[in-house]
Amino acid sequence: MDALKALQGRQSAARLIDPAPDEAALAELFAAALRAPDHAGLRPWRFLLVRGTARQQLGELFVRARQRRDPAASAAQIEKLRQAPLRAPLVMVAYSHLQPHPKVPEIEQLLSTAAAVQNLLLAAHALGFGAIWRTGEMAHDPEVRAGLGLQQSDRIVGFIYLGTAATPPKPLQPIDHATHFAEWLPGTIAFAASAG
Repeated sequence: MDALKALQGRQSAARLIDPAPDEAALAELFAAALRAPDHAGLRPWRFLLVRGTARQQLGELFVRARQRRDPAASAAQIEKLRQAPLRAPLVMVAYSHLQPHPKVPEIEQLLSTAAAVQNLLLAAHALGFGAIWRTGEMAHDPEVRAGLGLQQSDRIVGFIYLGTAATPPKPLQPIDHATHFAEWLPGTIAFAASAG
């Protein structure tokens, strides 16, 4: 797929089924992710692959974390968390392995990891796979982080659900560029919308 078509046509797919990317496709996804912008070459991006029965174990980890924080959670809330990792044949836990650096603050390392995720999502789309980037409370829960074997300083930036889209993509709605892009006018604090 043409790079511009991939960039302009990617959208999230919430319902994902088999097949998930195979090993050859995963190698392509990884190669794309690892080209993310990376100040000082820290390579903070990490991806844990969760597939097969490990998805059920991830669901149970989510349940334990929620019950610890909220013993009054409803049965429906608990079951939704338990089933969450089963919404796709493959889940990737994307996290930033934060490192002390005099010139690269943590926010830049997190942004680099987010860029790696975006590269991976675009590569998945270019290969014909569906994906969705989810966060939510589990991405910020210390028990989930520990249960995944991450260090205390590591930060989850999202759970990337991958597979084949179960339904055709919805038509993309046009977005007015002028709403999001503007030209700075030196000497003022005003922005003027760019043409087109």
